[in-house]
Amino acid sequence: MLIDDDQDDQEIFSMALEDVSNNIECVMVSNGIAALEKLNAKKPLIPDYIFIDVNMPKMNGIECLREIQKLNHLKDAAVFMYSTSSDEKMIEKSKALGAKDFIVKPPGLAMLTEKLLQVFTKRAG
Repeated sequence: MLIDDDQDDQEIFSMALEDVSNNIECVMVSNGIAALEKLNAKKPLIPDYIFIDVNMPKMNGIECLREIQKLNHLKDAAVFMYSTSSDEKMIEKSKALGAKDFIVKPPGLAMLTEKLLQVFTKRAG
């Protein structure tokens, strides 16, 4: 699952996932509130990986991360913060709240594909 309000970033993320593998299904949502609705539905979505943009309207990424951490059925999901910012305090705060890692949005598709390959390889290994 990618939670990101930027349509361009969603498209780039989707293309990078296709480059990683054709077998990855990714649900895209534009804000934390919509994500929590899907994750808390009667038949909840239970993604293996959740990538959360830090800067979003309605509910920012940190607030969304806090809410996701409360959901017992997502205790095995790997949650990553995903942002253009590389602010050390934000990175530390995210990890302290339970994010597996903090990914700074790379400037290009190839670099994002490489980063996602590392994420999926690390988890599988």
